[in-house]
Amino acid sequence: MSENRNLRVGIIGCGAISRNHLEAFAAVDGAEVVAVCDIDPVRAAAVARRHGVPTAFGSLAELLDHGVDLISVCTPHPTHEDVVLTAAAAGVHVLCEKPIATDLASAERMVTACDAAGVQLGVLFQRRFWPAAQRMRGELDNPEVGAPILGQCSVLLHRDHTYYSRDAWRGTWLNDGGGVLMTQAIHYIDLLQWLMGEVAEVYGRINTFKHGEHIEVEDSAVATLVFASGALATIQATTAATPALGARVQITGEHGGTVSLTEFPEGTDGRVDTFAVGQTITAKPAHPAGVAPNADLSAINGQLIPHHTAQVRDFVHAIKTGTDPSITGAGGTAALRILLAVYESARIGRPVRFADVDLPVVAPDSVSVQPEPARA
Repeated sequence: MSENRNLRVGIIGCGAISRNHLEAFAAVDGAEVVAVCDIDPVRAAAVARRHGVPTAFGSLAELLDHGVDLISVCTPHPTHEDVVLTAAAAGVHVLCEKPIATDLASAERMVTACDAAGVQLGVLFQRRFWPAAQRMRGELDNPEVGAPILGQCSVLLHRDHTYYSRDAWRGTWLNDGGGVLMTQAIHYIDLLQWLMGEVAEVYGRINTFKHGEHIEVEDSAVATLVFASGALATIQATTAATPALGARVQITGEHGGTVSLTEFPEGTDGRVDTFAVGQTITAKPAHPAGVAPNADLSAINGQLIPHHTAQVRDFVHAIKTGTDPSITGAGGTAALRILLAVYESARIGRPVRFADVDLPVVAPDSVSVQPEPARA
């Protein structure tokens, strides 16, 4: 493809997150949004007017017939597969909002279809483009940090009941695909696996503590991960925190150094708040004084636009140069595989293993646990 010609871009789905895609493409050289599409033509027309897009459609078929090179998928999670398969069959590149799908087989069909059609498939995980995330990945090559051996992912967020009630699809297994793991924590699970490598085993539990009258999915989850390298990590996630404490990813390397980043309040740039090597600890407050902890969803999305822009720029460059984007369809599937394994482990009550790992046996052969004495 000529590097001089602007890519013709279509946005499908005109809900809240479409603003991020529209503003990101507007800020990137080499691409222009020529149309938007939504099953609600009135909403599509309104978004087109608001963002100066010349054309609005009510169906994907019309959008593809308009002659686009690339579509950005901003539709509800379970609809992603049909959209991506249709676009791939038309020879159109696809940038898809997370999660790529709500089940692994669907995600794999999407990756296969795009590979067969020779089109690029990217998945939105804009937090990998944080300068702090890039620094954290670079520090794993620091001889005082080294390859990851221990990780922690903590996602302690606040959602009130109106978050779920204002959109009928939210909080359902059929239409949302899951709760805090699928919708919020997936971003930080993606960071964790991007930093630590391939996950081999997952053991998890889920529960619903706060939002049970409004959702059928989990609002809280915990998990332990074993990586193919033998490294270990934990995940805790909830939307039941009041106030929210944000999200944190922490890695300890084989040479003893530790690096962590925190996103607080939600939607702000992640920042490296702990860097500990040798005998030195450099730290910043994870929760600065005077900062309102519970961010509004529109504010969260708005503050992520610069990082959407960075990923859109990366994706446009990949198409124009015939190279892979930083986050491919296959790369964007890794976090989904992990969180689905948490759901499966919670269902069957034992670990789920999907890759080989050699683990040393360092625990005693048997451990005697004495029962607690009866209370008076």
